[in-house]
Amino acid sequence: MDLDVLLPSLIPSLQSVYVLVSYFVYLAVAGELLPGKVIRGVVLSDGSQLRYRCNGLFALTLLVAILGISAKLGIVSPLVVADRGLELLSATFIFCVLVTLVLYITGRSSSDKSSSLKPHVSGNLVHDWWFGIQLNPQFLSIDLKFFFVRAGMMGWLLINLSILAKSVQDGSLSQSMILYQIFCALYILDYFVHEEYMTSTWDIIAERLGFMLVFGDLLWIPFTFSIQACNCMFDNKHTTNTNCFVFLIGYMVFRGANKQKHIFKKNPKTPIWGKPPVVVGGKLLASGYWGIARHCNYLGDLMLALSFSLPCGISSPVPYFYPIYLLILLIWRERRDEVRCAEKYKEIWAEYLRLVPYRILPYVY
Repeated sequence: MDLDVLLPSLIPSLQSVYVLVSYFVYLAVAGELLPGKVIRGVVLSDGSQLRYRCNGLFALTLLVAILGISAKLGIVSPLVVADRGLELLSATFIFCVLVTLVLYITGRSSSDKSSSLKPHVSGNLVHDWWFGIQLNPQFLSIDLKFFFVRAGMMGWLLINLSILAKSVQDGSLSQSMILYQIFCALYILDYFVHEEYMTSTWDIIAERLGFMLVFGDLLWIPFTFSIQACNCMFDNKHTTNTNCFVFLIGYMVFRGANKQKHIFKKNPKTPIWGKPPVVVGGKLLASGYWGIARHCNYLGDLMLALSFSLPCGISSPVPYFYPIYLLILLIWRERRDEVRCAEKYKEIWAEYLRLVPYRILPYVY
């Protein structure tokens, strides 16, 4: 790509800043005002539980409807995201840096003793900025961690829809594009249908909010996970039934495993696959998908990521950036998780390893 064209397009314009700010303001207002199921989070170390209003599906549906009507009336161009993608990317990056600097400063100066806001300071500036200092910082009563991941998932869909609109306008709409859009839309909509399951995930209950999570949620998810859509615009491929098979199996494993874990944390006596759950030491689930592999949900996630890339064919490695990156990320996260669990559960963890010897893929890893 010509650098003389690329570099100027990375400079945020006032319009791109306005789009980004309007998006965040809408999500903040909608998240507080729209009706939704209020979920109690997991019990933290001090006995407290955060409350999450799971109205993401309502907020997303309303937002898409507003944008669709506005586009029909000529108020907003459906191509604004596709045409200003690099500007929005750089504006989002700047926002990530600024907000995490504020989180670092406020975290360092906090004297709060609660589990959510107690500062964890290592003394290494880069480490504390990257991994975060506080577990669940808030702004105007908005849980920022929950807010940012919601913004990233919705942003992914909006980018895809804008690219879809551009491909329709350009006459380049292909079967590959349609299949990719269907897979991603189903995945994202399913996420918001089961948004309450997010409250028991590792990111919410264990990771502190620093640049790693903020950047991952706001920039990495929407802008890199939509690479396949860009590829489908310029490189049409034929699709096969394999794509659908990988997606369906991946979805079944991913959603099934996360549902079992969430239900187990709410009620450890709930049957798994029609049988009483096998529980190690009264804490670790070794039934259902969690009796097949210790991180079976990661396998489902990887299969879904692969299904998003398969419609692009195999002529270029670029569309496979997402599943390759996700594979590296999940193995790294799984290793970190296992170290923490070994320290936390000790002999219980050793017994769990004996019952469930495989990490992600049975008989392989």
